[in-house]
Amino acid sequence: MEEKRLTSVSGYVFILIGLVCFGLAPFTIRYAPILSGFLAILGIFILKGIIVIYPNEGIAATFFGDYVGTIKETGLRWVNPLYSKTRISLRARNLNGQQLKVNDKMGNPIEIAAVVVWQVADTAKALFDVDSYANFVQIQSEAAVRFLASSHAYDNMEDEHETVTLRDNTGQINKFLEQELDERLGQAGVRVMEARISHLAYAPEIAGAMLQRQQATAVVSARKQIVEGAVGMVEMALARLAEKDVVQLDEERKAAMVSNLLVVLCGEKAVSPVVNAGTLYN
Repeated sequence: MEEKRLTSVSGYVFILIGLVCFGLAPFTIRYAPILSGFLAILGIFILKGIIVIYPNEGIAATFFGDYVGTIKETGLRWVNPLYSKTRISLRARNLNGQQLKVNDKMGNPIEIAAVVVWQVADTAKALFDVDSYANFVQIQSEAAVRFLASSHAYDNMEDEHETVTLRDNTGQINKFLEQELDERLGQAGVRVMEARISHLAYAPEIAGAMLQRQQATAVVSARKQIVEGAVGMVEMALARLAEKDVVQLDEERKAAMVSNLLVVLCGEKAVSPVVNAGTLYN
């Protein structure tokens, strides 16, 4: 079902007409009782069609079960009094989703929640294509978040080839969530204005283990960078000594020098130097 615009007219003119009918009815009751009754009924009929429409609000009208159209003009309006009228808000609404426990792409249990900003774009679909569009938005939003979480890994520590993860690519994840919600909520006449992940964490039962794994990964990465820097400094030291011809070192002395430099550069604590008064061989 598609939304149709129903044209309404200004209600001020019909208020005046209704009041005139009520005003003339008492004067004609003596000479023309039937006319007086007709004017009173006509006045009631006219005033019954007066409605007030507030900003960002629509009124869907039906006539004996048939959808006639939706009125969106604001102010005091008049429509056919025989129409059944249903008010529907067109304002933007927030859906603060509850925290869900879902398994990500790698099977790890995580907690995830999302915030969705939505509004009704098609009143006919919202009222007549689904039972309750507000409940429909809530349930489908939860389903979309579950689908999104199960389609992507929390991070790329287990899957190094994963390019989009829930933790590291929030911008793309939010776009994927908006697209998924648009497809699901379009049949209810709802437009998604914004959708974003509001909560993301490992489930409590594995949070401690995952934290230790992240710490270990960080330590390994830092150590790797330190070793790479130390090797570069050792290479530079040997090259400068050979270039300046400061001292002639055989392979055994080079190995000892490299060992000492790596200990100094890679050690976590300050190194205490030991003075060798003899030679390398005694």
